[in-house]
Amino acid sequence: MQDLRIDPLNGLRVAIGAAGPTDPEAPGEAVTVADDPLAGGRGQPEMFSARPSTGTVETIESVPGAAGSLLELGADGLEATMGAWRERMRAHADAPFRHLVVDAGSRAELHVMPFVPAAIARERERFTAYHERTQGRNLLEDLLTEEVRHNERVVIVDREAIVICPFASAVPFQLQLIPRKPAARFEDDGPLGAAALHGALARLAAVHGGLPPFSLWVRTAPSGAESFCWRIDLLPRHGPTGGLELGAGFWHNETSPEQAAASLREASPA
Repeated sequence: MQDLRIDPLNGLRVAIGAAGPTDPEAPGEAVTVADDPLAGGRGQPEMFSARPSTGTVETIESVPGAAGSLLELGADGLEATMGAWRERMRAHADAPFRHLVVDAGSRAELHVMPFVPAAIARERERFTAYHERTQGRNLLEDLLTEEVRHNERVVIVDREAIVICPFASAVPFQLQLIPRKPAARFEDDGPLGAAALHGALARLAAVHGGLPPFSLWVRTAPSGAESFCWRIDLLPRHGPTGGLELGAGFWHNETSPEQAAASLREASPA
């Protein structure tokens, strides 16, 4: 059993305790979410707020008989694997937030959350504010248009998706896959961008002399999003995260995304 605790200083939620992956076919459990005791009201609040947390974590294997990494799956195998991601995310469409991650190999974990994390809520607010300010435009769609127009950080363009090194990349060779046709939810029907993702992984491996350790996640629309667009983020792990990043939430990237994108474009994938 996990506790879902709220940090009294910053209001962020933390799951405490071990939680094993669940059977994708097993029914989900009810979840009680801790309310932030300092978010409102008067008088002395409860300082240590915790509630039982039984959120779902699923392990999603790649296609049967496939090799160990997403790159080794090949474009077709990656397409099938991403289709499996989509199906499992679709099975939890009513959850406030779903976060699919790949931290090693080709095995994915799907975290089904009973709340929208603070960082995701902030993204949702920025998408909504842009939508209202521009009378209905989509933030990521317009960002992608500008990226293609400047063509400084674009790595791959194909008929389904575009891969860029983001303007404010937190780490060297950070990648972002964005669908050419904006869609709020990854789990909805439409192109997956598997060929573009596979090509980006191949170029990343060529630049580094082998595929470096990385974390990948799928960002899909959280509950309450009036305007959104799904994407896939990939952060190479070049070493341990330091005190500046952990303590202040401020990232220092010594390789500009423009340099990284140029190196990736020039790379010759095996």
